[in-house]
Amino acid sequence: QVQLVESGGGSVQAGGSLRLSCVASGSRYCMGWFRQAPGKEREAVATINRDGAASYADSVKGRFTISRDNAKNTLYLQMNSLKPEDTALYYCAARAEVLRACAVAIGPPGYAYWGQGTQVTVSS
Repeated sequence: QVQLVESGGGSVQAGGSLRLSCVASGSRYCMGWFRQAPGKEREAVATINRDGAASYADSVKGRFTISRDNAKNTLYLQMNSLKPEDTALYYCAARAEVLRACAVAIGPPGYAYWGQGTQVTVSS
């Protein structure tokens, strides 16, 4: 079992920045950030493996950066140039350790561990 705890959400104006953090109780090879807006399905935002290889959804490429500190079991998401359409509940997630695939195309069912979510609200 891995416990995931997110922090760093908040309210910002369009064009602003936020940095999300996720502390894990243990290490997992593939971790990612997902988001879910009201009335919409949960979608992958960015994923990263233990070696640092990252994958991004087209909607956030060039604006968001995912990173991890393996020594601290901490995952980050730096979000710049935020838009109102980025408003959502953001979740940290991790795959089972034996699974090595880590592309952003892998949907929520591929992740075994989830945090409770942190709200990001971007106003225009």
